[in-house]
Amino acid sequence: MRPLEGYLVLDFSTLLPGPLATLLLAEAGAEVITIERPGGDDMPSLASLTRGKKRLVLDLKSPRDRDQLAPLLGRADVLVEQFRPGVMRRLGLGYEDVAAINPKIVYCSITGYGQDGPKSSVAGHDVNYIADTGLLSISMGTPSNPVIPPALIADIAGGSYPAVINILLALRERDVTGRGRHIDVSMTDNLFTLLLGSSVITSGSPRYRLYPTKDGRMLAVGALEQRFWDAFCHILGLDAGLRDDANDPAATSARVAEIIAGETADTWTRRMAGHDCCCCVVATLDEVSRDPHFVARGVRPALHVPIDRQFREQL
Repeated sequence: MRPLEGYLVLDFSTLLPGPLATLLLAEAGAEVITIERPGGDDMPSLASLTRGKKRLVLDLKSPRDRDQLAPLLGRADVLVEQFRPGVMRRLGLGYEDVAAINPKIVYCSITGYGQDGPKSSVAGHDVNYIADTGLLSISMGTPSNPVIPPALIADIAGGSYPAVINILLALRERDVTGRGRHIDVSMTDNLFTLLLGSSVITSGSPRYRLYPTKDGRMLAVGALEQRFWDAFCHILGLDAGLRDDANDPAATSARVAEIIAGETADTWTRRMAGHDCCCCVVATLDEVSRDPHFVARGVRPALHVPIDRQFREQL
């Protein structure tokens, strides 16, 4: 038996954070019913997030369609929505409305900026959230070579995962109190946990950075602990005077970069094999899909096709 068997989840969300959260609940055994607007979903490239879920197409602006929700709202354990603050309330589906029907409901609202505050109704996507919280400033590159992180940090780390964690906590609380609650998941609020305030992990240290190889690949070095750093320096044959990187970090970094740039990625892979030094060549997605470790674990990159149309406006 899976831990959430017997639980009913109503999913009113469309873009990534909510559907991923309810997918995790579905994989734990919950019955998830996705409430979709007529005309199809808003993010066709993420169709994999509908796995194991049921669909119910309703026009939430139609009183007749909303009436069909009443039996489901009465027996649901969890409701997840991702509209801007106030939208569900205007539809007669706000937390107070639903809790009046079902006091045990765990009602989770996922938004960019939270249910209140000056920015609560501002539109945004992942890049805006990581920009607003300063997270993007740490690794955005230069004006001539701007960089956007390849992962949807705010959506997943700030939205999906906190939603699932707090839903489970609220269900446990309900076991004790008999009542549900409204959960306010703000993706931007949750990003501050990821800001460690240290330059060590943002290329401020020779021990934790990316170094180009001779053939244009990258060596990812994470040799923070002294024993890993010592092993790394030994493999490189780094000058004794530069191994104490506290003396002149810039000089150490420059020499390490010079040494690594003198050999190919394959050469460094061979030299570091069997050594504990927290270093590896940055893999391509194709290489990852063939990596014996991930093949053995049964996992692979989830590549999505490009989105070929504009997102529809949220209600």
